[in-house]
Order: sequence, then C-alpha cells, then structure tokens
Amino acid sequence: MRSRLDVRRTAKLYIGGAFPRSESGRSYEVTATDGAFLANAARASRKDARDAVVAARKALGGWSRATAYNRGQVLYRVAEMLEGRRDQFVAEVAAAEGLDDDAASATVDAAIDRWVWYAGWSDKFAQIDGAANPVAGPYFNFSFPEPTGVVAAFAPQDASLLGLVSVLAPIIVSGNTCVVVSSETRPLPAVSLSEVLATSDVPGGVVNLLTGSAAELGPHLASHMDVNAVDLTGVAAEDAADLEIAAADNVKRVLRRPAGDPDWTTTPDPTRILAFTETKTVWHPMGI
Repeated sequence: MRSRLDVRRTAKLYIGGAFPRSESGRSYEVTATDGAFLANAARASRKDARDAVVAARKALGGWSRATAYNRGQVLYRVAEMLEGRRDQFVAEVAAAEGLDDDAASATVDAAIDRWVWYAGWSDKFAQIDGAANPVAGPYFNFSFPEPTGVVAAFAPQDASLLGLVSVLAPIIVSGNTCVVVSSETRPLPAVSLSEVLATSDVPGGVVNLLTGSAAELGPHLASHMDVNAVDLTGVAAEDAADLEIAAADNVKRVLRRPAGDPDWTTTPDPTRILAFTETKTVWHPMGI
C-alpha cells in the first residue's frame, strides 16, 4: 500500500469572512495535552487586531439592522452546521482539553445546545429589558435595548469550545459584531468554529477570530478607539486591571473577568446578552 505524507494543518485567522495568515508571518505549535503535535496556528499581531476591528465595524450596520427573528435563524443555522461536524469537534475538544470521548461528546453537545438556546432568546431579550414607561403627560415613553457596537472578547483559556460559544453567542445575538481572541494553547476548536461560521449564514465580519496571545493583543483592543466594549472573561488575572484602565480611558463598556472559573455547563443567564446592549428611550405624543 502506498504511504502518504502527513497533511499538517496550518490554522489561520478569520477576519472579514476570509482566512488570512498573520501579517507578521508568525505562527506557533499547538499540541495536545499529551504533548503530541496537532497543528501550527497563526499568532495574530496588532495589525491583525486592527484589521479585525475594521471588518467588525463594516459589518455592524447590516447585522444590527437585521430583524431579531433573522438573527435567531442565523444562530440556529450555526448549531445545525456544528451538528454536522460533531465528530470532528469531539476529537478536537478531546485532544485540546484532555477529555475522554464521553466527556468531549457532552461538551460539544452542550456547545451546540448553547447556540440553540441563544437563538431562542433573539426575539425575547428585549421583552425582559424593555418597558413602556408611565409619564405625567400626553406622551408614550418606550425603552428598549440596542446593540452597543463592536465588542472585543477574550475567550476562556481552558474551555476551548463551550466557553468560547458561551462568550460569543450572547454578544452577536443582540446585533453586535465581535473580535474574539481564542484560547492561546487550545485554539483548534475555535478555528474549526470559524470554518463553521464561514459556511453558515453569519455575514462576513460579524465574527472575527484571532489566535495568539491575549496578553499581547489585549492592550491594543482595550485601547482601540473604534471598539465599544470588551469582555475580559479569558484574560489572565494579572492583566485584567490594566485592560480595565485602558478601556476606561475611552469609555468602553467592560464585562469584568470573573473571580473564579465559571461552570460553563450550567444554563446561562440572559443578562449576559444585556451586558452588551444600551437602553434607548423614545418619546412619542399620544394621538387624540
């Protein structure tokens, strides 16, 4: 039998619906928990982060104007596509996180279900955060949530798929666009998820995924003037305070790093969606 050469994977970035290499040309080896080589991953640079923000800003208008029903359909389509590649994700999560097949299968199933869960909230979260406000005058007064804009998010370092989905889905379901930095040591499930996003109905630029160092990319994203909010869930504890200060300098919304590692397997709280929305109020005169 003829032997074959190994086709080793070179994982690229996902920016604006395309898969570029890092402009710096840098890459790093990704290994399994047992030390086995898995792939080479692109190490994103400051320029890559800036390109990702430009792509996210460009996509914001169309995505934020899409109907809640349509966004829900798109997120559900991601779940469908992820289900179709389930076996691949089980193998990648098992290698990345050192899980056995049963535990990896449960993690992937939870990630698929998480997309469906947030898809269902797409046309409902406004009902728990919006209101018709009583006023002393001949007016109607309505409050409702709108997307914040471009959000930079740092995915959990250990929960390579379920944690990533739990951070990403609530950001985009309300109409925000996102630049997300994956787990540095466990990036392959995130890279495969970007391939799912590219072949689903998510418009290019809505999600932009960078692999590499959160410590390196964090200051550039937190201080970027065209980023409206940051999710610091996956940053190191020693870096969190500096990133909060950088974000405060240009008045970003900040979702702070949790004190401990969250249990991503529990049912999420819809308030995570509201962390990246802004309440707008409209006054309208009553008819006679």
